[in-house]
Amino acid sequence: MAKRFDQARPFTTLAIVAVVWLVAPVAIKHFVRASFFEFTAPITLAEARITELQDYWHLRTHSQRELISAGVDLARVNASYALSVQQNAALQNDVARLQQMLRMPAPPHFRLEPARVARRDFSAWWQRLTIAKGRNYGITVGSPVVYADGVVGRVSEVQAMTATVDLISSQSVRLAAFFEGETRPVSYQGGINPNFGPAKGIVEFVPLDISLAPGETKRLQTSGLGGEFPAGLTLGRVTHLQPSGDGLFQTGVVSLNPNLDELLEVTVLCATD
Repeated sequence: MAKRFDQARPFTTLAIVAVVWLVAPVAIKHFVRASFFEFTAPITLAEARITELQDYWHLRTHSQRELISAGVDLARVNASYALSVQQNAALQNDVARLQQMLRMPAPPHFRLEPARVARRDFSAWWQRLTIAKGRNYGITVGSPVVYADGVVGRVSEVQAMTATVDLISSQSVRLAAFFEGETRPVSYQGGINPNFGPAKGIVEFVPLDISLAPGETKRLQTSGLGGEFPAGLTLGRVTHLQPSGDGLFQTGVVSLNPNLDELLEVTVLCATD
């Protein structure tokens, strides 16, 4: 009898802890949660630093010829980016001039804050990243996170030295979008994604006159409505459309970039006054 009681003791303790947590005030829950993240932040940052050290020693194993070849390729890419920067500056000047002529309100301005990915958490419940920057770099909840190929997601939680990013594949991310070449807004939301398999999203309220030929895909991009994300950033490619239940619109499947789960660096767009 005593042996059965000893075996049941862990489950009893767990049940008591669960009940206490359910009846605890919200302020205490918030404090415990924040304290846990702050306590584990140094471990997360240490993991990121160890990964960087592993990458460094891996690069040290390359031959001098390989490093020279990589340097030449990098110089070509830098030259291409330098030209793109000049073209972008000219386009921004043209946009500013047109906005002044048409008396249009200026779009929101962002400060670019690059950040290292410290941890990935992909499951049936979570689609998120932890980055190695937080309040210490002025990052706030709701800040857009992007990379070279488009949108990564949105900052959902901020700690002292880290921040949590909900990926665009997460169901918690919903925003207005445009089809490329269109001006009518549609609704994008992250989908239900399995542990293994390509990430997908859902597009809703698509006008009936937008169609896809067999094998055709259309680029879905941010609309800029609401000022949360800048306009024109890639969300993914719409691969399938079908009539919605009410017959007034269409719904579709959005194929997201498979590189989302392999990112090492991202950029947080911090709003400036």
